[in-house]
Amino acid sequence: MTAPRFFNEMGPEDGPARPLYRHIEKWLEETPADVLASRRAQAEYMFRRIGITFGVYGDKDAAERLIPFDIIPRLISRSEWARLEKGIAQRVTALNLFLSDVYGKGAILKEKLIPSELILRNPVYRPEMIGRRVPHGVWIHIAGTDLVRVDGDEFYVLEDNARTPSGVSYMMENREVTMRLMPDLFAKHRVAPVENYPDSLLACLRSVAPRAGADDATIVILTPGPFNSAYYEHSFLADKLGVELVEGRDLIVSDDIVYMRTTRGPQRVDVIYRRVDDDFLDPLVFNPDSLLGVPGLMGAYLAGAVTIANAVGAGIADDKAIYSYVPEIIRFYLSEEPLLANVPTFRCREPAALSHVLAHLKDLVIKEVNGSGGYGMLVGPHATQAQREIFAAKLKANPANFIAQPTLPLSTCPASFESGVSPRHVDLRPFALTGTDGVKIVPGGLTRVALVEGSLVVNSSQGGGTKDTWVVDDEPMGSAH
Repeated sequence: MTAPRFFNEMGPEDGPARPLYRHIEKWLEETPADVLASRRAQAEYMFRRIGITFGVYGDKDAAERLIPFDIIPRLISRSEWARLEKGIAQRVTALNLFLSDVYGKGAILKEKLIPSELILRNPVYRPEMIGRRVPHGVWIHIAGTDLVRVDGDEFYVLEDNARTPSGVSYMMENREVTMRLMPDLFAKHRVAPVENYPDSLLACLRSVAPRAGADDATIVILTPGPFNSAYYEHSFLADKLGVELVEGRDLIVSDDIVYMRTTRGPQRVDVIYRRVDDDFLDPLVFNPDSLLGVPGLMGAYLAGAVTIANAVGAGIADDKAIYSYVPEIIRFYLSEEPLLANVPTFRCREPAALSHVLAHLKDLVIKEVNGSGGYGMLVGPHATQAQREIFAAKLKANPANFIAQPTLPLSTCPASFESGVSPRHVDLRPFALTGTDGVKIVPGGLTRVALVEGSLVVNSSQGGGTKDTWVVDDEPMGSAH
């Protein structure tokens, strides 16, 4: 059996680089191994000094880890990016309309395009939001759309992250470190900037403040606290936006208005960019044992006195069972064909699909519909027979909790190691912001890289790393035709 062929984004290993990567290829040829090693060490030192870490839940040996960084940037041409940008904007627009509908008139359910029980019985569907309007009609203010590439032309959407997508701090710090480590290489490309993301995010959050014309709107970032795995990012964004980072105990609700405790007395809060899940937001409505939320917050929210980004109940839009219907969702609300393809998906809740999945476990990736971070999944080709048997039992016991997808031939990019430069599988998470003036997408996003040779799992919680993503001119500077 021959090994599968993967699309190498720099170019075939036994041939010349794609025009886009000419300068990278030349730089790798001309840079001695000890200089690459020095750059890797410098990058690690910089990240340690900055303090970029993430927590791994359930790992008693590594409460805080440095996220591995690969020094070789990943390049995407402007023409490729233009296509991705249109496709992501289309997708996020349709999902916002979908959320307004499923908590409103339910037209898509009446048309029977999606089985109603998939929504109404879903654990992340929030009955409290039925019939409620969210400020300015925006449900998903910050979206992270995970994309994978399989060849020179085709990108697939792997999943939609519509709750509290993380990773934007790594995108920005990766750029900062790359520019400082390799200014000569950077200068050879016209790289689209990512550093204006905080300004765009601030403008987006200001635009959705519930009070009209609130240019002086008070915005806060609500964090679960320093023990959360993405706490670095919460503090990073608060610093970049120039807003307060608060925990639940820093906020109080009085007469359906949210206030922040300050040394000068209570200050009204207009917009909460929350990094706390729905379940923990308000102990009076959701989990009564939660110490992370704010008692009375939902009352203020439903009274229209505060904006919560992303909206309460938005999780239904990134449920993996709903994901399989997104092409239909786009057609239904926008009367357009999807610009970005979904990965073919088997819904295990359907008997015929379940039979197929059970018969082909060794070829498929099985995911929990509400799973994230690479947890609760089985990568069939890399699993043992015992692991596949355990998953088969789970599937039979609760088929509605799972979807299955073919193992895609994820594209690879060159990565630098002690042993030399070799290809590793990558994905891409661009970040889309939706305010009152439409969808804006920062050019690039976070490229995650599977640092283990042959691995297709890129999540940092599963041993993956990151690299800088450059959106560059289709023809590199100074290239000869």
